[in-house]
Amino acid sequence: MAETVAVLSQKGGTGKTTTVRTLTDVFRRAGLEVLAVDLDPQGNLSDYFDVPADAEPTIGDVLIGKAKAKDAIVDDVLPANLTLAEAELVLGGKMGRELTLKRALRDVKRPYDLVLIDCPPALGLLTVNALVAADHALLSAEAQYFALQGVEQALEVIELARDGLNPDLNWLGVCLNIADMRTVHSREAYASLKEHFDDRLFDTTIRASIAYAESAERAVSILDHRPDLGEDYLALADELLHRLGHDDARRRLTRLREGAGAAAR
Repeated sequence: MAETVAVLSQKGGTGKTTTVRTLTDVFRRAGLEVLAVDLDPQGNLSDYFDVPADAEPTIGDVLIGKAKAKDAIVDDVLPANLTLAEAELVLGGKMGRELTLKRALRDVKRPYDLVLIDCPPALGLLTVNALVAADHALLSAEAQYFALQGVEQALEVIELARDGLNPDLNWLGVCLNIADMRTVHSREAYASLKEHFDDRLFDTTIRASIAYAESAERAVSILDHRPDLGEDYLALADELLHRLGHDDARRRLTRLREGAGAAAR
């Protein structure tokens, strides 16, 4: 059965959704079956995968019991829209509300190797649901002054999920996103996270670029739109697969990277 990874951040604008979208693409190219779950009411991940705006049912319907998860999946994406915000309010009054997503995903995980959950940019009930449903948590942090504070706040929510709800939840680490390592600002953010979290900070940093917005607008993966930037995500995916113990997929990814490098030359 699939391993589930919840990708979260303490606030918006950290490149979290782009990370989920691109890692999903990389893992699929490496031969893994991946289900992408959009748990953000903004629905940006669904847009990235070109899911029709009027797609029904959605994850919101699933969480309030109006639909089964298997009936909401569109091309291996479990989509979201603004109705998810309403569903979160409904969930707030239910017993066992933190377990709702875990129960919903139980029967749809079997055909997949990985499930990636794009959490909302807030540390509320939807994010707790994702962490309770997950085997692993991955944090996305923007390369800015308050990066350390944001990671520490997210870690508090991970501990909340572990406390009696999901004690086996594993923190994979933190990825520094939207970084320009030519600047003192980004280098200091990286150094601060490295000092506090050591090897939990991924070696790979994701470079800042307008090309990500351009690729999203064109519904084209950054791997194809700007292969040079896509290499950041290939490297991050390699680190993730190593931490997840997916050695066969790492070998396929290595061949993919070698092919991409040869094409670039």
